[in-house]
Amino acid sequence: MDTVILELKDLRKQYPGVLALRECSFDLRPGEVHALVGENGAGKSTLIKISTGVIQPTSGTIRFRGEPVVWSGPRDAIANGIGAVYQDPAVFPDLSVAENIFMNHQPHGLVSRRIFWREMHEQTEALLERLNVRLDPRRKLGHLTAAERQLVEIGKALSGEAKVLFMDEPTSTLSGAESDNMFEIVRQLRAEGTAIVFISHRLDDIFTIADRVTALRDGVHVDTRKIDEVDHDTLVQMMVGREVKNLFPKTEAVIGDEAMRVEKFSRSGEYQEVSLAVRSGEILGLYGLVGAGRTELAKSIFGITRPDSGQLYLAGKAVTVGAPRAAISAGIGYLPEDRDEEGIVLDMDVCENITLPILASCSRFLGWLDQGKERTIAAEFAEALEIKSAGLGQKVGGLSGGNKQKVSLGKWLACDCRILILDEPTKGIDVAAKAAVHQLVSKLASRGYAVVMISSDLPEIMGMSDRVMIMHEGIVKGEFPREGLSEERVLAEALRA
Repeated sequence: MDTVILELKDLRKQYPGVLALRECSFDLRPGEVHALVGENGAGKSTLIKISTGVIQPTSGTIRFRGEPVVWSGPRDAIANGIGAVYQDPAVFPDLSVAENIFMNHQPHGLVSRRIFWREMHEQTEALLERLNVRLDPRRKLGHLTAAERQLVEIGKALSGEAKVLFMDEPTSTLSGAESDNMFEIVRQLRAEGTAIVFISHRLDDIFTIADRVTALRDGVHVDTRKIDEVDHDTLVQMMVGREVKNLFPKTEAVIGDEAMRVEKFSRSGEYQEVSLAVRSGEILGLYGLVGAGRTELAKSIFGITRPDSGQLYLAGKAVTVGAPRAAISAGIGYLPEDRDEEGIVLDMDVCENITLPILASCSRFLGWLDQGKERTIAAEFAEALEIKSAGLGQKVGGLSGGNKQKVSLGKWLACDCRILILDEPTKGIDVAAKAAVHQLVSKLASRGYAVVMISSDLPEIMGMSDRVMIMHEGIVKGEFPREGLSEERVLAEALRA
């Protein structure tokens, strides 16, 4: 394992006004899992894009199997055995598993160019069998779970006979059991000699699977260590340059009256007979495997979809929420799992995003927008939430993941939503940003907000919740108080059919 298969030497990447990488070096050996960690903006994505031919470095060299190379593009890198599994891959949900795996390189005739469907399906089955996965090659990708789609992406990379595999946040949306299955696949690929770069904000995953770890900070290579030479605190310090204290700053709750109650909500194919209640000042954690129905339930509470049956109560009164506008008027805010697509408008600035739901209250006679009032409101919440930006006029698309979440939260606080449904609030953000989001959520609960927090991160659920409710395949399997609850018990309930 001493031979280096991929070496990046003194890479520098300059964008207008931004230096993304500064003389950054990295190496990878066959049959190892090399973890790459760092805060958002540390340069991890830039390093991946250079390694896979998506972008060119401003300066520096890439050596592959000892030879200097300059990738002409992603296809060139793939053809030479470098693959990638991205956190948010470009997939085609209406095409089959086989079509997604062999996109752009389907087996076909030399003259007629006719696709050999049987051969493609057989090759797909062989690839998935190598990963110990049983999936129908003809099944549409849109019908698969998030975990299954991740496995298809690995199959896609391996279809190009990848010798180097970059895995970007492969467990970010997976439950504990699904992550364990992913680790088994990674171990198998490592045993076969595949060199793997494993990028994750979940530090427990790093200690579970990595042989070595490299930390980047502000585009600079900080250090590379064997995994048994570092502990959790050391790794965090390598990433952020400081000690991150109190990752789960949960204060003792002063729980008030019932704020919201869901009674026997059902929606065909998604969830059945779900009942829950949350009080002011309380954080209710909602845990389960991917596909448990948690997000679907949240969307129905917020009025994006309608339950087939059941009743919603707010402060003890029966209400009907037929659309998000009605939910907002009733004081319910929803932070969706996919923040970039559903939670914020990337091309709008911080001010516009925060005030989007309350434009009517920022308007004057005949609907003219009072921009002074709008900026005053936005500034108040940007300051209260400690949103780090170049100013209220900065486009939200240019913010870090943690600050995007704060902007998304800010708009619900601006319209005085006292019931907050947070779906995977720390997905894909670094450890320091997680601590900041946790602190904010805890502070809101201490001020009397009622919070329903959906998370696949078990330590987060255990560390932040006053009560934990567990769902499995659309059904509530149990509800437990914070005191005396163990991770083992939560997992056992989540896996119980």
